[in-house]
Amino acid sequence: MKNGIHPENYRLVVFKDMSNDEVFLCKSTADTKDTIEFEGTEYPLIKMEISSTSHPFYTGKTKLVDTAGRVDKFMNKYKKFSK
Repeated sequence: MKNGIHPENYRLVVFKDMSNDEVFLCKSTADTKDTIEFEGTEYPLIKMEISSTSHPFYTGKTKLVDTAGRVDKFMNKYKKFSK
């Protein structure tokens, strides 16, 4: 490994999956202004939309998120091509 290119400021950070409220603690250099109390101690908080606890690849469950009817619009548009 090259010297001098890796960060030195690792600290414990809580990552929170906003889709299922799952939290986990690990070291990171990511900047954040949010904090959370986890197991009696306050840590910096990084909010995530998806993690391994909610991603369909890891959970085996598909989750369809529809915003403003885009999925319905797509399905209606390509309905004629279905078998």
